[in-house]
Amino acid sequence: MLIIKKALNSSVLLVEDDKKQEFIILGKGIGYGRKAGEKIDDSDENQIFMPVENPTAKRLIEMINSIPAKYFELTQEIINYATEKLETTFTDNIYLLLTDHLSFAVERYNNGIMVFNRVYWEIKNFYPKEFSVGVYALELLNKKFNVNLPEEEAANIAFHLVNAQNGKSYQHDAMRAAKLISAVVNLVKYSTNQDFDKESFHYSRFISHMQFFAERFFAEKLIDSSDDFLYEQMKHKHASSVKYAEKVAQYIYKTYNKKLPKEEIAYLAVHIQRLISID
Repeated sequence: MLIIKKALNSSVLLVEDDKKQEFIILGKGIGYGRKAGEKIDDSDENQIFMPVENPTAKRLIEMINSIPAKYFELTQEIINYATEKLETTFTDNIYLLLTDHLSFAVERYNNGIMVFNRVYWEIKNFYPKEFSVGVYALELLNKKFNVNLPEEEAANIAFHLVNAQNGKSYQHDAMRAAKLISAVVNLVKYSTNQDFDKESFHYSRFISHMQFFAERFFAEKLIDSSDDFLYEQMKHKHASSVKYAEKVAQYIYKTYNKKLPKEEIAYLAVHIQRLISID
């Protein structure tokens, strides 16, 4: 059981446990009518608990006076929905970053300031699940605050969701990953002179491969081994696909000054071959 030290707003409480350790709790309406000294049940799975020494918690406390409670409530509603739809969990940072982002987005709209998302297309196409959650969140935001933010805002929300998923090895690299994937897709498209069917199974597999490749690339965990068997096999059987993959490797070396191992080139060639093959 926890003891309330202070109701910070209608959605955030400052509490302490029997060891005098302080926490903040986020929960819709949790602060209504609450007073210092009251006991509170800590078993509600819909509530978010953060130790006060957590840097995110400290910054949230600082934000509370400047951001209305309804933004905190909206963030929690979005994260609950995203957790279920994406079947994942998120770092605590999402409650700080997304709350601040939503508040600032509405403020910009009300002041007539429009900020365009330069990787809208990439986020929409390369992170479709997160983007669909972003669309849901945008509908809630527009309705709750009586604004009409464009669909590009869904991509901004999706960007935060991509970055904050637990287990991601490349935290805060979604923008760079999207740009890398976009560049590779365009390079393969123009090199093969094909217009890919974005609804096809092989295109989906190719994009998935590129997402995992981007994770490995920015985390500096590229696949490498002394055995070039797959590379040599692909070069023998599908020389064109290897040639296209080599073009990608050349682009990456030029752009990022990183040399792709032959094994990564071989796996990329496998997916390119599937992409350009006629079933």
